[in-house]
Amino acid sequence: MTRMVRRLIPISHCNVCGTPVETKIPPGDTHSRAVCPACGHIQYQNPKPVVGSVPEWEDGRILLCRRAIEPRRGFWTLPAGFMENGETAAEGAAREALEEANARVQIGDLYTFYSLPHISQLYVFFRSRLTDLDFSPGEESLEVKLFTEREIPWEELAFASVTRTLEHFFADRKAGRFIARAGDIRPPER
Repeated sequence: MTRMVRRLIPISHCNVCGTPVETKIPPGDTHSRAVCPACGHIQYQNPKPVVGSVPEWEDGRILLCRRAIEPRRGFWTLPAGFMENGETAAEGAAREALEEANARVQIGDLYTFYSLPHISQLYVFFRSRLTDLDFSPGEESLEVKLFTEREIPWEELAFASVTRTLEHFFADRKAGRFIARAGDIRPPER
């Protein structure tokens, strides 16, 4: 099995004092880090959390966004994006729905959590309810639309995390109960 590992952008200078850094394992650590020999600052590169939601309207349709940006421009996705500093995961998911679809949502329970180690990301999706039908494409979306399960453009979904979340969502809705899920998503073997 070949495992793809995302290459990190090398850190060349300290983000505190600007001195060229050394790459070494700091005392008490287990990973190589960018360490400043002048001020001792250690710069960490950690996974990036992506937060989003499954916005549902009263009739059971789900809001999807057609991406206007890379990666996967032109493909459909749930509203989601990188968390910002100073916000909770739920606040970030609500903000992303507003940014990408001008949609106001009421965030519900945590629904899915996926680790994507090959790109150093974590995907967190919440269930949510649209508060109204006044939505439109945001800067990062070409179009936004409500879909029934049968109408979902399954072959045009942008990301495996979105596909898995929607598959679980519709199966759980049929079963009459929603179960929080966690898992790993790795690239297909070549």
